[in-house]
Amino acid sequence: MPALIIVGAQWGDEGKGKLVDYLTANADYVVRFQGGSNAGHTLVVDGKKTKLSLVPSGILRPQTTCIVAAGVVVDPQTLMDEIESLKKAGIKVSSDRLKIDERAELVLEYHRALDRAREQSRGEAKIGTTGRGIGPAYEDRAGRVGVRFGELRQLEILKTKIKSNIEVKNKMLANVYSSDEEVKFEDVWSMIEKTASNLLAYVDDTSLVVHEAAQKHKKIVFEGAQGTLLDTTFGTTPFVTSSSTIAGGVLTGCGIGAKDTGPVLGVAKAYATRVGAGPFPTELHDATGDKIREQGAEFGTVTGRPRRCGWFDAVAMKYAVRLSGIDSLAVTKLDVLAGLPEVKICYRYKLNGKEISNFPSLNADLEKVEPEYVTFEGWDNSILQAKKWYQLPTSARLFLDTLGEIIGCPISIASVGADRESTIFSSNAATIRSFAA
Repeated sequence: MPALIIVGAQWGDEGKGKLVDYLTANADYVVRFQGGSNAGHTLVVDGKKTKLSLVPSGILRPQTTCIVAAGVVVDPQTLMDEIESLKKAGIKVSSDRLKIDERAELVLEYHRALDRAREQSRGEAKIGTTGRGIGPAYEDRAGRVGVRFGELRQLEILKTKIKSNIEVKNKMLANVYSSDEEVKFEDVWSMIEKTASNLLAYVDDTSLVVHEAAQKHKKIVFEGAQGTLLDTTFGTTPFVTSSSTIAGGVLTGCGIGAKDTGPVLGVAKAYATRVGAGPFPTELHDATGDKIREQGAEFGTVTGRPRRCGWFDAVAMKYAVRLSGIDSLAVTKLDVLAGLPEVKICYRYKLNGKEISNFPSLNADLEKVEPEYVTFEGWDNSILQAKKWYQLPTSARLFLDTLGEIIGCPISIASVGADRESTIFSSNAATIRSFAA
């Protein structure tokens, strides 16, 4: 089956967008299967940056059809802005190149209002939501009151639902969260009409589109957002996102069967980062952490928030490999660690004085673990010139080899720069390389 699933294997921001862009040279379809505009990708091609949060990263490949699947919740204004920005950059975005599933749901103003009010009400217990309404939109899906793109074809019927939703949301804002904010029907309905006018042409039954493409043996790349440790079920709840970020989310997010998918490529940085609150065992609170943040430009694509930085956590990575059935790992940002005298991998934890090698399910335990490290000699900026695996500095190759051994998963790709071409394949990458060659 010529398909490839790409998922983040940490707390998001691993560089999935660059990998998707690079691995779509021969792809017929790129399918975004979950998340919303709280996730961002920055693509760098020939030094030019393109920032995306909803349009799949394959849009820069002219032969590729990009699909926003049913598992995604879509802020329509953000999507319209992205489409307009891409068109201004000379990139073709038409209904044959971009398709939105008719079951994908809209993020509307009342979702954002609830998100802001709820986070504000938490006080010092904030979880670090982006405030973009993603969680409330997924709650409406579970509560069976969400608005699907397909409903934009029947505006008169939809109007009754919107009025009812706004009435309920305003009661919640006032009576549950003591918010002075009130959502007006006229504002929401204006966006509904604008969305119908501008985006209905892109709406399709993408579950069928993807299934038929798989039956014809088309090359398909499934693109995830955020990372495994932010999964709504298996992540560090409540400091997680509101969708399934693991490989299994492809099936439920796209509406396809397992036989229509393929191998799983996990993406991880050579170190770890996290945005917002939540346990982070290997976090660095020193000059090294500050240097990694500065050299790695570790600030959110969507929010601009500084990311917390720490050493690579192989205990968490083994958990991610197991959850998504990751076949091989792409390690990004090896170049960011250049110049450090030493680099580290956490290979196990100590909890209450006992050694453990499994990732705890409770935050109370995860916050108490003591990471134990294996230390490597650092590498210099010569890594930036590497084009082949053997050209990587010896210490960097040892780092990657040891990492693969610890997590029980081969390393197939190393990224040594932000640009599309700063990507190196190992001898384990034959299947994956076929997507880029």
